[in-house]
Formats: sequence, structure tokens, C-alpha cells
Amino acid sequence: MENGGRPSLGQVILLASTSAATALFYSIYRHKCRTAQTLKGAQNISLNDDLHSLLLDLPGRCVPYAVIEGVVKSVKDSLNSQFVENCKGVIQRLSLKEHKMVWNRTTHLWNDHEKIIHQRTNTVLFDLVPEYGIAGVSVRIVKPLDATELGLETVYEKFHPAVQSFTDVLGHYITGERPKGVQETEEMLKIGATVTGVGELVLDSKIIKLQPPKAGMLYYLSNLDFEGLVKKQESQVRLWRILTVVFGVATCVTLFFILRRQYRHHREKKRLRRLQREFQEAKARLEEEGGDEIRNPCVICLSSEKSCVFLECGHVCACFSCYQALPGPKQCPICRNSIARVVPLYNS
Repeated sequence: MENGGRPSLGQVILLASTSAATALFYSIYRHKCRTAQTLKGAQNISLNDDLHSLLLDLPGRCVPYAVIEGVVKSVKDSLNSQFVENCKGVIQRLSLKEHKMVWNRTTHLWNDHEKIIHQRTNTVLFDLVPEYGIAGVSVRIVKPLDATELGLETVYEKFHPAVQSFTDVLGHYITGERPKGVQETEEMLKIGATVTGVGELVLDSKIIKLQPPKAGMLYYLSNLDFEGLVKKQESQVRLWRILTVVFGVATCVTLFFILRRQYRHHREKKRLRRLQREFQEAKARLEEEGGDEIRNPCVICLSSEKSCVFLECGHVCACFSCYQALPGPKQCPICRNSIARVVPLYNS
């Protein structure tokens, strides 16, 4: 059998890559699953007059993982949009992103490529207050930029196309890069926007704060409600589970074909050993019958009798020892056709 029954390089690479991808996707799936379960177990707390007294009665005056839904309100100053009038917020992110087409030498296609040229984020202190405004009840948001999901709204977006001369176009085709233009974007967390915050809720002196949680739990400031946030995390869990199953099946299929090839090689070796034993027995019987004259000499060594029938061509021209010595892939020395199998020749 070719390669001694060993798997080919392509099979080894495929098995290694699918196994690594399966392990990676399974690890991400487990992490996403734990994150979703932790989020579902967060304590939902209402912004009302009892919040202060509730935290006073708790150990450490904190809720390790709490859900707060409220309206954004600036503490002192606010941020004004650079492009939209009468648009105020507490978080402002300005971005410049370059868009270009890059030539892929492998697929021979132009692919879209994005690169952030410049990004700046401004923040001011802000609170979450009840939607209908209960006096004195507010939650101070600490380190909002550490949130995994920060619900910013795009308030301005403009694309500036690149102006190119004929010389530039020729140069771009030579270098393999074609600039499309620059996209200018402004995102803001507006004052009055409804936000769902998930984190550690603590009472620090007289100020109630929502801050990044401990023990590896994720911090959220999302424009979705809590139910929508949970559904979004669960959809990510399903995605990674599907990827894990798909690549796991690919790994199992690849392993099955490799093992089947090994089994066939083992079965072929057993068949060859059986044929060799039959040839040796036939040769021993001929020697017992006596006679030094070789009636049908092997066309290769001329010292042993022909004892093989090559299929599918049907030629009887060699002994078994010379058949084994033929280089692979084995071919009939008479007609040069491939030898599919060999059977012993019995002379009576």
C-alpha cells in the first residue's frame, strides 16, 4: 500500500487543523455559556427610594452582580456633538476609518479592508436615574469605557471618497492597494437615553455606584433591555456551539478515513503474508518432487519458477520474491499495467 499505510500530509494537516479549531471553538463556547448563565443569574434591582436602605443591610454594602435600568443624566457638564446641533451626551467617540481594496494573491480577488486611522473618546461623569424621575435616587457609573458592550448611538457618519488621478490608479494596481476613501463617524451616549447596566452595585459613602464586577464577570452598559441583552448572549452561545459541532464532525470524519486506511493496510499485509506462505509451500512441494531443471523460469531472476498470476492483466511471468522486489506502484514487467492484486499459481 502506498506510504506504508501512513496518513498523507494533507490528512495530517486537516486532522490537526480541525482538531485545533474544535478545541478553540469549544473553549469559546464554554466561556460564552458561562457568561450567559452568569448574566441570567444577575440580581435585578429597581431604582427606587428603598435602594439606599437595601444596600445598607447587605454585607459589604454591595450586590456583586446587579442589573440596573435607568435614564442617562450628566452630573455636571455634558458633551456637545461636533456635527449635530442640540445633541448632548456623556460619552463621545470620534473615529476616522480608512477604506481600501487589497489584492489577494491567493484568490486573485479584490477584498475590502478597513483600518482605523484615528479614534478619540471623551467622557464626563454621569448617573442612571429612574425613567419617571424620583428625586434623590441615582446610580453613578464608574469606568464606563471598561464595559464589554457600550451602547453608543451613531449620530453622524460621512464618507469622503478618495480622489485619484490616472497615475494613482496605475500605481494602485502595481502595489495591490486601491484607496476608496475615509469614513468619519461620531458616536455618543446621549443624555436621556435608556441604558441597562450590569455590574457590581456598591454604596460608597452616600453615593451608589455601578462599577466593573470582580471574579471575571463582564461589565455591560447596553442600550438593550435586560431580556434583549440575555437573548443576544444566548444567540452567541448557539453560534459557537454550531461551529464546535461542525468542526467536531469534520475531525471525526477525517479520523475515520485515516483509521479505515490503516485497517485496509493491515488487512493487505495479512493477505500478503498468507500469499507468501502459500508460495513457500508450493515451492517446497516442487523441491520435494525433485528435478534440477526449471521448467517455467521467472523472467526477472531466471532462477525460480513462475508462481504468480498478476491481475488484472493475467500474465504469469514472475516468482513471488521478484514480485515483492518490484518498485511501487507495482507494474507487470511484461505489459506495464498496474498490478491490482496477485494470486498464487499452482502447477500440477
